Amino acid sequence: MSEPWNYTYTSPLEGYEGLEPLPNEKAEDGKSFVNPPAEKKSEAYTSFIAPITNDIRGGFDIHIYFLQTDAAETKFANELWERIRREFPELRIYRLWEKPIGPHCLCMFEVNLFTPEQFGAFIPWLVINRGPLSALIHPNTGDDLRDHTQRATWMGQPLPLYVGGMRKKQD
Repeated sequence: MSEPWNYTYTSPLEGYEGLEPLPNEKAEDGKSFVNPPAEKKSEAYTSFIAPITNDIRGGFDIHIYFLQTDAAETKFANELWERIRREFPELRIYRLWEKPIGPHCLCMFEVNLFTPEQFGAFIPWLVINRGPLSALIHPNTGDDLRDHTQRATWMGQPLPLYVGGMRKKQD
């Protein structure tokens, strides 16, 4: 497993050093803070931030898992796969793998997201429509080990991955 302490991290404030302190004024809801307006909208609205890829590989992979020996779960996965293909035809959607493949311990299918707009539309949709299935969401940065572990997010029950053969990006 790729442990967080094996990596170095840049400060989240990199590029924002030396600015005026933020106000402590509360917003209308009485809980959140009033933020000063930005000079321009974050570029993260239109392209994934480095080192996430914005190329043919896609910025994010979503792996949606099902247990092939459970007929109801397999049927649901097939129906979800078809619905995604119909509702999100612009996404790259792979076949249903009816046996474990690569680092994935269960049957699954994969969806690739290429833009923050697709991510913003598909992930909330999947939260509501994935039913009993678990989903792994990970970026593509070229460091497969870190992407599938330390940078990964799960919907539903996290599942084990076989990461022994994955490559770590050499800095």
